Amino acid sequence: MARTPGTPGSRSRRLLLVEDDRDLGDMLADVFVGEGYTVDLALEGQRGLHLGLSRDYDVMIIDRGLPVVDGLDLLRRLRRRAVTVPVLMLTAFGAVTDRVTGLDAGAEDYLVKPFDLDELLARVRALHRRNLDQAALLPVGVGWLDSASCTVRLSSGGQVTLSGQESRLLRTLAIRPKQVHTRPLLLQRVFDGATTESIVDTYVYYLRGKLGSCVVHTVRGVGYRLGEL
Repeated sequence: MARTPGTPGSRSRRLLLVEDDRDLGDMLADVFVGEGYTVDLALEGQRGLHLGLSRDYDVMIIDRGLPVVDGLDLLRRLRRRAVTVPVLMLTAFGAVTDRVTGLDAGAEDYLVKPFDLDELLARVRALHRRNLDQAALLPVGVGWLDSASCTVRLSSGGQVTLSGQESRLLRTLAIRPKQVHTRPLLLQRVFDGATTESIVDTYVYYLRGKLGSCVVHTVRGVGYRLGEL
């Protein structure tokens, strides 16, 4: 279930919350929506895994003790699929060994229940800032994508200006460089509201025209991934 801020404006921050306590999950989702986030709430690990692999987020909060797929397993599966979104693990397990296990599994932060809500909000803001800093320049084979300015800084010197859609498509491929993205998945992530899969092929063509044929690799019968890994 998704919660979206009611105020208009630029793209809101996107947060995935995986929490099996419905009352706590609903409360936290409402709080984060009030802070300007678009929130997807998953009540079990399998749903959280599906959302984490199929949608782009700025931050994830994952409860450790989840049904179906537990939080540690969920986090490890996301990291194995090259999902690099910063994760805060929210858990009732507070021993040092538990925190170390969570961090070693790929979490950037670890908060023990019961927690102070202001501290949780501050930690999530810090993770979001860190994510923005890390995503400022993304390697794309021929150079580095600066998605803030929609430009690619070429390794050979100079830069190429992209349209907003071209930049979003290239960024989606670059943040998960080993993943093969199907056309329906790219439609959902990049081309909001579009229903014709040929638009994906069109923008791949545009990117290759500006940056060279090897910037995007075609996996026949499946989709596309970033070229020149």
